[in-house]
Parts: sequence; C-alpha cells; structure tokens
Amino acid sequence: MFRKQILVVMRSELTRWTGLIVASCALSAALMAAGVPSAPLFAALACAVVAALAGRAPGPIPRPVQLAAQGVLGAYIGTLMQAHTVAALGSRWPAALLVGFATLLLSVGAGALLGRHRDTDSITGSLALVAGGASGLVAIARELGGDERVVAVVQYLRVGLVTVSLPLVAALYPHTPGSSSTDSGPARPWWFDLGFTALCVGGGLAVGLATRLPAGGLLGPLVASAALSLSGVAAGATVPVAMVLAGYLVIGWQAGVGFTRESLTAMARLLPWATLLIVGVGIGCAGLGFALSAMTGVSALDGYLATTPGGIYAVLAVAASSNVDITFVVAAQLIRVLLMLFLAPAAARAFQKWRAMRERDRANTANIAA
Repeated sequence: MFRKQILVVMRSELTRWTGLIVASCALSAALMAAGVPSAPLFAALACAVVAALAGRAPGPIPRPVQLAAQGVLGAYIGTLMQAHTVAALGSRWPAALLVGFATLLLSVGAGALLGRHRDTDSITGSLALVAGGASGLVAIARELGGDERVVAVVQYLRVGLVTVSLPLVAALYPHTPGSSSTDSGPARPWWFDLGFTALCVGGGLAVGLATRLPAGGLLGPLVASAALSLSGVAAGATVPVAMVLAGYLVIGWQAGVGFTRESLTAMARLLPWATLLIVGVGIGCAGLGFALSAMTGVSALDGYLATTPGGIYAVLAVAASSNVDITFVVAAQLIRVLLMLFLAPAAARAFQKWRAMRERDRANTANIAA
C-alpha cells in the first residue's frame, strides 16, 4: 500500500514536471521569435507562476540542479570577457570603473528605498534593483537572504523597461547611422566548448563553494571562465546554447514555483513604486553617461550606451546599427555587470552579518534589562 502511494506521488510529480517543461519550452520559442531578451528565463518564470497559482506546480528545484544552472550561467558570462574587449578601454578604464561604482551606489540606494515598502525588505529591495546581472541575481537571491520571487519580477521589469526604451532614447542622441562590429575570437569546435564548460562549471563550483565565496555557485565558474578567456587559452570558447537555455529555464522555475496568491497580491502593490524607482535609476544612469563622455572624450551616445542599466543585448543591437565605439561600449557594460555580480552578493552577506549582530545585541540588552 505504501509503495503504491509512493508510485502515485512520483507519477504526479513527473506529470507536473512534464507539463511545466513543455509549456515553458513552447512559450520560450514564441518569445525568442518575438525578440524578447532572456526569453527562456521569462517563459519559465511565467509558466511556473501560473502552475503554482493553479496548484499544479512541482516540488522545489533540487539544490544540485540549482548549482549546476548557476554554474552554467556564470561560465557563460565569463566568456564575454575577451582580451581585445578589455583592451579597448585603454587609459579610459578608471573613468569606466568610477562610473560603474556610481551606478552600483545609485541602484543600491534605489533598492534601499524599495526595501522601505511594507511588502518587501532591505536585502530583497537592493538585490531587485541592482543594475546588472539580472539572471545571476535571481539565481542566488535566496542564498543571500532575499525573496527570489520579488527579485525576479522587479529585475525583469527593469530589463523590459530598459530594452523597450533604449532604441527610443538612443534615437534622440545625435549620431550617424552605420554599422559597428567586434571580433569574438576564433571559433572552437563543439567538443572544445563542451569540455571548457565542464571544466569551468565543475572546477569553479568546487573552488567557489570550498572558499565560501559569496554566491560561489555563480561566481566561481564565472572567474574560471573569464580567466581562461582572458589568458587566451580558451579565447573564442563559449557555453553550448542548449546548456545556457536549460540554465535559464531552471532559474525561472526556481523563482516561479514558490508563488502564492498572497505573494502575487503583494507584488501588485509593490510594482508601481518599483517602476518609479527603475525610471529614476535609468535617468541617473543617463546622467552618468554624459559624465563618462566628458571624462573620456567618447560621444554622448557612446556614454549613454555604456552606462544603460541593463538590456546588454539591446545595447549591442543599437550599437551595431550606429557608428559608435562598440568595443568600448561592451567593455564598459561588462565592468558594470561584473561589479554588480561581485559586490552585490558581498554587500548582502555583510548586511546579513551586521543585522544578525544587531539582533544579538538587542537580545542581550533585553536579557540584562530583565
């Protein structure tokens, strides 16, 4: 009898997973055809939310699967770091780094304001409005003490707003239509890419978790991938597309299966305030773009594209259709993303420790007073 019950539960779980996978893949294909950025993650999130609200969501994503998805995503981001791209900054890297830090402070400040809302907290608010690495931050939000559901929705609201507004705002800048291109390095055979991915994910996860690096499941593989790419050992290597898409799906499901009707209601109350703050961050980053232009001598459009808070693929699409310094834009954007992914987890972990110490001190004070 007990064995029969286990089989029924397993069959039900398998049916739910099959339905979620099929629905997510179908919606992902439709969104990719429509040009939606990070379509698999958005599709998986949407399908998982619908399944959760209908009471048909499968169980939580197993921890090893979560780590594997984080590792694949980290390795993929690391491949964007190519030596010729970083070299394009030249003597302008201090200005790009300064603007990157300013963007981080601006987005964290906006996140702190979002954290004042009654339906969220300070850590979740900060992670939700960090201007860069949306999919990476969603993947690691839970282990940093944030609500991954809020982080996922607000981060992709940010990406969506930036992606939609980017071509419209860029058209207001004086520029000459044309084309720009950048070399991605020598092409590698599929077996080289597969081995490269296995090495970065396996080795990076082991080192990242062993050293207790904040968000080590993501940042360990990212560091390994970037090091191999920048050194020239694996220049031009990339993560197989199928693995990247699977990683996006897992991260979307991870955030979506935990939704409830109560959390959706809270999200609806939060979104107007979040939208206002996202617009504010976008305006602030446009101002930083003018500052970067003044400091480095690049055009105003280059500065704007280099500091746009998200939508890196939309940035590349606009840059590719304009006579801009695309390698400079890509390098500055990568600095922004890496700063966000490395410093935001460290800051969240430090805040967690500070809050724990504060609560412990309050408890000790209360005990003494009693």
